[in-house]
Amino acid sequence: MGLVRLKIRELAEEKGWTLKEVADRSGIVYSSVRSYARRPAIATVDFTALHKLARTFDVLIEDLVEIIEE
Repeated sequence: MGLVRLKIRELAEEKGWTLKEVADRSGIVYSSVRSYARRPAIATVDFTALHKLARTFDVLIEDLVEIIEE
């Protein structure tokens, strides 16, 4: 199974946003944003959340996701 990491912290830092601001701007519950940002590797991710985060950061989903293991 493939593992990914979401680049939420890096993208938030580039914008000067906190994780709480990311949650507010994206409409994703803060605990989910925090969980995604803290995990070094994730096996499953809600695609709707990925889409909302990519739209919030104005990046492609491919720019939000780092493949850790295929």
